[in-house]
This record gives sequence, structure tokens and C-alpha cells, in this order.
Amino acid sequence: MKNQNVLITGGAGFIGSHVTRRFVTHYPDYSIVVLDDLTYAGNLENLKEIEHAPNYTFVKGNINDFEFVQALFQKHAFDGVIHLAAESHVDRSLEDPAAFVITNIVGTVHLLTAAKAAWKDQFEGKRFYHISTDEVYGSLGVEGLFTEHTPLDPQSPYSASKAGSDHFVRAFHNSYQLPVVISRCSNNYGPNHFPEKLIPLMIHNILRKKPLPVYGKGENVRDWLYVEDHASAIDTIYHRGKTGEVYNIGGNNEWKNLELVHLLCTIMDEKLKQASGTAASLITFVKDRPGHDLRYAIDASKLRDELGWEPSLDFPTGLAKTIDWYLANGEWLQHVTSGDYTKYYDKMYANR
Repeated sequence: MKNQNVLITGGAGFIGSHVTRRFVTHYPDYSIVVLDDLTYAGNLENLKEIEHAPNYTFVKGNINDFEFVQALFQKHAFDGVIHLAAESHVDRSLEDPAAFVITNIVGTVHLLTAAKAAWKDQFEGKRFYHISTDEVYGSLGVEGLFTEHTPLDPQSPYSASKAGSDHFVRAFHNSYQLPVVISRCSNNYGPNHFPEKLIPLMIHNILRKKPLPVYGKGENVRDWLYVEDHASAIDTIYHRGKTGEVYNIGGNNEWKNLELVHLLCTIMDEKLKQASGTAASLITFVKDRPGHDLRYAIDASKLRDELGWEPSLDFPTGLAKTIDWYLANGEWLQHVTSGDYTKYYDKMYANR
């Protein structure tokens, strides 16, 4: 593919920033437009290294504003959309379900509608790539894996909203032949992750000597994938995935939450040169959250067999790299936890 105009929504967020950096650097002939509303999880500091690249443009805006989205498509004549913008934190969805419906479902429909109108049924060379989550499948028992044919059974307002958006993406393909592809990924970890999710929260709290909250008995199981591996999978699916298909992305890397936290604590003790067990002494068990799925585990064999993608990092190596990044980027961590990161947009764009 040459000279593509690609829209990446949510491109200043955790996963989105890794995808943006990859596309800007790997595809200099592409024009990459990032759309992000810069809410608490979107941070332009995540994109510092490519902010002056000639093939990168940032636009601040909200996918819930349909007229704005439609005008953006008309202005840039996008050939492809990589849709990552979403409300994504389960705990927040329990407090405000409606916000997740509006962004994750209505916002996605706005993008689908704008793409359909802009492409005028001339779909050759076009692609709408929707990034979903394994949480739409619900919860597994102690055995089994999610496949692309597993029925959707969301258990939280967050996962219900993502399942709803998945259904609309499939509906636009079935009803209008819009060229779509969907991927559903397991839990991500790595640099630039806002410290409300498990791994960055634990790192942040260990550095501040604060309690490490673990839900219930810490027996919930997740499959973990290094975020740069997710970005490479997205790259692969965007360019070579089959239209209309769903692809699961997983790390083949299941960990109970408590076991993961203990491993993280061990690595942190080593990195901080403190006595073994120092970090683990901060572990505190808290009341389990409502609708907490017991286990997620992905069968990513379709992606491996059809497109040749596999994760590159084992978990201890990826976790150590992640910790090293947070230790080396204390200013970033300070900015996101204090709210100062919001000043970066004003600094970069106030006079434009």
C-alpha cells in the first residue's frame, strides 16, 4: 500500500500511541492523522518522538461530535481507519455506564457512518479496522480458550459497550459491505500506560510505598501481551487481514493476578536494590468488584496460522522492560498522576 491517508482514533492513548509511532516510522509514505480528545488517558507526551514527523498530524476532537467527524473525513480523504478511541476502564464503567455507551457505541457508529458516506460505496483499497477486547467474550472457567467463534457474553458495562460496538461494525459490513476487520486482544502492558490499570498502578504505588490493592483473593486470571507486540499485530491485521473477519490477539501468557503482583514485586525489589519482600509487604486485599470475570484466555492460532503473527517477548522480559521504562520516565509518571500532562497540548498547539 502506497500513499495512504490513515486515521488513528485514540492515537495519544496507551495502545494508540504505540500504534501511531509504529505507523509513522514504518510507513513514511502514509499520511497519519491522530484524532484524540485528550481525556485523562490521552497524552500528547506519548507522541513526543514523532510530533515533528512530516507524515504525522494531530487533531484534537471527540468522536461523539458527528459533524466534526464527518468534516474530518471530507478534509483528509482517509483510505483507512484504525479505531482505538474508547472508554476502557471497567471500574469507571461501573460508576458511569452511560459515558461508555455514548463513546464506545455512538462514537463508533459516527465513525462508521462518516466512513461509509466519504467512501460512497467505492470500497476498493479502503479499510475500517475496529480494535475490540477479549472482555466481550465474558468469563472462562479453569479450562478452555476464547476463539473467534465464542459467543459474546459481556459481564460489565465496559465490555457490554464494546460488544455493542462490535455488533455495529459487523452490521455495517453485512448491511452496506463496508470493508471492516475486528481484533480482540488480551490484557496489554508496557510503557505509557496510565497508572489506573494493574501493572502501572502497582509500579507507581511501590515507588510511593503505598498499598498494592488486589481484588478478592487475587485468583482472577488474565492473558498478558506486551503493548508493542499488540501494535505489530495491528499492523499485520490492517495490511493483511481478510475483510469481514475477526482476529484474536493473545500472549499465550496466563497469570493469576496475585502471582503477577508477586513477580512484579520481586523485580521491583531487585531494580530498587531493596530487601527481598519489601514491595510484597505492601500487598493489600480489597473487596472484589462487581461482575469480575474469573479468567480470560485467548486462542490466537487463527492470527498465527493465517497471517504469521506471534508475540515476541516472554512475560518476565517484557515486565522488566516495562519497569525500566517507568523508572527512567519519572517525569512522565509525575505529569500523568498530577494532571500536568494536559499542559503539553497548550504548549504545542495554543498558537496554531
